[in-house]
Amino acid sequence: MNRFTRAAVLGLVLATAAPLAAEAQDRGDRRENRRDYREDRRDDRQDYRRERRDDRRDWRNGQYDNRREYREDRRDDRRDFREERRDDRRDFRRDQRWDRNNRDWWRGRDDFRDYRGTRSGYWYAPSYGYYRVEPRYYNQRWSRGSYLPPAYRSYYVRDPYVYGLGPAPRGYRYVHAGNDIVMIAVATGLIASVLSGAF
Repeated sequence: MNRFTRAAVLGLVLATAAPLAAEAQDRGDRRENRRDYREDRRDDRQDYRRERRDDRRDWRNGQYDNRREYREDRRDDRRDFREERRDDRRDFRRDQRWDRNNRDWWRGRDDFRDYRGTRSGYWYAPSYGYYRVEPRYYNQRWSRGSYLPPAYRSYYVRDPYVYGLGPAPRGYRYVHAGNDIVMIAVATGLIASVLSGAF
C-alpha cells in the first residue's frame, strides 16, 4: 500500500473515529447530566419534604396554641354566661317572691295566670288552677300534727323558693291546701309545718 492510500485510510479512520469518540463523550456527558439531574431532583424533593414537615410542625404548634386559646376563651364565655344567668334568675326570683306585706305579689306570674280570687267551694293551686273542695274542708285551718286528706295531696308546690321556703326534707313535700302551704309526709299526709295565707 502506498503512502497516499495509507494516508487516505488513516484520514478515513480518523474521520469516522472522531465522531464516534465525540458521540461516546456526548453519551457520557448525557449520562452524567442525567445523574446530576436525578440527584438535584432528589435533593429538591428532600428539601421540599423537610420544609413541609417543618411547616406542618409550625402549623400544628400554632394551631394547638390557637385551639388552646379558643377553648380557654369559650370556657371563660360560658362561665360569664352562667354567672349572668344565675344573677338574672336571682334578681328575677327576688322580684317575684312572696311578700306577706304585699297582697298583690302574685300578679303577673305565669303560675297565677288563671287566678281570679277566691271562689266559693273551690281552692286554687298555682300552676294547677281551681279544684273542687268538700264543704267540710273549705274553711279548714290546718295545724301541725293533723292529716291532709288524700284527695288534696297531689297539688305540690313547684318552686318553694318563691315562698321563702327551703327544700323539703326527704320524704316530705310542700302542698297547696287552700290559701295555705303545708309540708306533709308523702307516705301518710301528716302535716309537719304550715305557712298560712300564702296568697
